[in-house]
Order: sequence, then C-alpha cells, then structure tokens
Amino acid sequence: MAVILWIIAALLVISGIFTIFRKQILWGVVLIVVGCLVGPGGVSIFT
Repeated sequence: MAVILWIIAALLVISGIFTIFRKQILWGVVLIVVGCLVGPGGVSIFT
C-alpha cells in the first residue's frame, strides 16, 4: 500500500512540475501539494 501511495505522489508531483512549465501555475501548485499530502501524509495515515 505504501509503495502505491508513493508512486501516485511521485506522478502527481511530476505532472505538477510539467503543468507549471505549461504556464498553468495554479494547477501545478495544487498537484504538487496534493502529491506531498498523498506521499508522506498518506503513508503515515494508512500504515
């Protein structure tokens, strides 16, 4: 379960970075924040 959450978090952060490069800064920041919550936060909540 923890590995799946980390993979999802990494994908969210990477897509957030690419979104920022495409000049959609708000969506990029949202994706990065959600990725940070899912990764370390989700792992600490679910395990």
